[in-house]
Amino acid sequence: MKFVDEAYIDISAGDGGAGCVSFRHEKYKEFGGPNGGDGGRGGHVFAVADSNLNTLVDFRFSRRHDAKRGQHGMGSDMFGAAGDDIILKMPVGTIITDSETGEVLFELLEDGEIITIAKGGDGGFGNLRFKSAINRAPRQKTPGWPGERKSLKLELKVLADVGLLGMPNAGKSTFITAISNARPRIADYPFTTLHPNLGVVRVGPEQSFVVADLPGLIEGASDGAGLGHLFLRHLQRTRLLLHIIDLAPFDENVDPVAQAKAIAKELKKYDAGLFKKPRWLVLNKLDMVDGDKRAEVVADFVKRMKFKGPVFEISALTREGCEPLVKAIYKHIKAEQVSEQAPEYIDPRFVEIPE
Repeated sequence: MKFVDEAYIDISAGDGGAGCVSFRHEKYKEFGGPNGGDGGRGGHVFAVADSNLNTLVDFRFSRRHDAKRGQHGMGSDMFGAAGDDIILKMPVGTIITDSETGEVLFELLEDGEIITIAKGGDGGFGNLRFKSAINRAPRQKTPGWPGERKSLKLELKVLADVGLLGMPNAGKSTFITAISNARPRIADYPFTTLHPNLGVVRVGPEQSFVVADLPGLIEGASDGAGLGHLFLRHLQRTRLLLHIIDLAPFDENVDPVAQAKAIAKELKKYDAGLFKKPRWLVLNKLDMVDGDKRAEVVADFVKRMKFKGPVFEISALTREGCEPLVKAIYKHIKAEQVSEQAPEYIDPRFVEIPE
């Protein structure tokens, strides 16, 4: 299935049904009085987060979504039936934005979460509502209220704990295959990965995290070059970025340090907040470096890179060094989760005690 992470839709909730003007007509009931019922409510439009979905492709081919209008009121004190609601299933991580104003309206962050994105109009009042001691035979009624109509932009940001970034052919897909259940396409040419791949990494019983593999970045990505910039948004919700670096490029004239700095520069140009996220360097393809020169190559890279964060040495192909890296990632993620859940300290001197 084609990966689609952006779509535009038009939705409209149902209009309310009109109220009814009616009077009771029965034999021997000379003053039957009003019995016109209210109109029914228009149908709502709901959005529900579904973890079984991972793309917005359904909304590319079905842009218009209209809920049913409410039934009109009827005589004999009968109110109109409410219009049928419609439910739109969307992937977890979908952001719903007003396409005209750009205002973010909703975010679906948990599986099964349900939100009302358009409310149906209330039904109109029948003449039964206007009956009073001084108005015994009212002939007033009101029409139903219109339902909400919106033009929306749907944008999917995958919910992953760890995001992989790096140049094409750096070994990101091989790495995610080595540590998770993901099976992306792998080949010996650039831009093999054309859309994000998610993989679940099992560390132990009830211990896991999610990794997102994105298409490779190249210099000028923030200005639209290559494919990676189209999916950088998916890194904005991650807790950790792994910068995969090819230490043994096929072209001897390619400098891994220059490539790594170029990726960091593009990341900063795209989003300063994304650049400030925790980022670790993962030096890949050590199996292709001569064992006697390996320590020298790594030391030279670290010295010239002047990177202050953690640096890991692995071979995704042989899985050398992957297990220690996975354990370090899980430990970092758990620490982040604990810090987020820690209660905020409240100074007792400023707590108001009710009288």
